Amino acid sequence: MNVPSRVRSGVGLAVLGIGCLFALPADAAPDPAYDAFAQGNYLTALDEAKEAAAKGDPAAHTLIGELYSSGLGVPQNYKTAAQWYEKAAKLGDANAQLALGVLLREGRGVKPDKKRAADLFKKAAKEGLASAQYNYALVLIEGSAHGRDISQAVSLLQKAAAQDHAQAQYDLSSLYQRGIGVEKDADKAAEWLKRAAKLDHSTAQVEYAIMLFNGRGVKKDEKAAIKLFRSAAYKGNPVAQNRLARIYSHGAGTKQDPVKAAKWHLLARTAGVSDFWLDLYVAKLTQEQRVAAEKAAEDWAEAHVGG
Repeated sequence: MNVPSRVRSGVGLAVLGIGCLFALPADAAPDPAYDAFAQGNYLTALDEAKEAAAKGDPAAHTLIGELYSSGLGVPQNYKTAAQWYEKAAKLGDANAQLALGVLLREGRGVKPDKKRAADLFKKAAKEGLASAQYNYALVLIEGSAHGRDISQAVSLLQKAAAQDHAQAQYDLSSLYQRGIGVEKDADKAAEWLKRAAKLDHSTAQVEYAIMLFNGRGVKKDEKAAIKLFRSAAYKGNPVAQNRLARIYSHGAGTKQDPVKAAKWHLLARTAGVSDFWLDLYVAKLTQEQRVAAEKAAEDWAEAHVGG
């Protein structure tokens, strides 16, 4: 059985999200504020960060901004977050430059300003911050703030991808697959897709699993493909759920299981992925099998609400 692929429309221009993943260097001195933050003690983190910020610590300003941006221990307030990020950005903190750029681009808590957002992404990217390199690459691909520069965007994506930025790896795979900004190279496209899949990028997992299952561009490996489909399906990816339903219905690469097939089909359909063939397949099951599948789908959905 061939598992049909979903055609990619191009580079995944992901929506720039709020918040940064804070990580201190391995050789950094212990930091009470960040330690408390990492442990989920957000009010303690806020108190410690305010004390450090009063002494001019840029990272402390950034941490306070993150607490307000994400609503951790305090009511979510993008305006207050932007004020703290602004102070940290002026002190040269790359994480703050990135976070403030995101707020400016989306107009959260501040007046939208794509030009300044791009300037901040560029500054943070020069400091080697992978997420900033990725976001600035998107700015250059879009071309509205700093002009369109695909060559530089590719270079930035490569730098971010080398730091295990999964979305950068996925987008780089798309560029190599289509020959945009780089020479078309199926092997490099597959390799970057594989790396993104290993980092639990669910869309990359689905697309690489399709390649593995069908043996297209890579060595056929149904077991590895099914493992990736399962991983993405459990993350709630409806395409993976649909493919898993097909696999269980045919018993391709695994034991045939009508109840599991129906369960995953019901979940995928609820999420918006229709499949008339599977509708007919489920309709032919016994009432006992359908009831079991519906119960399994309901239990799964309940257990994964919000997660």
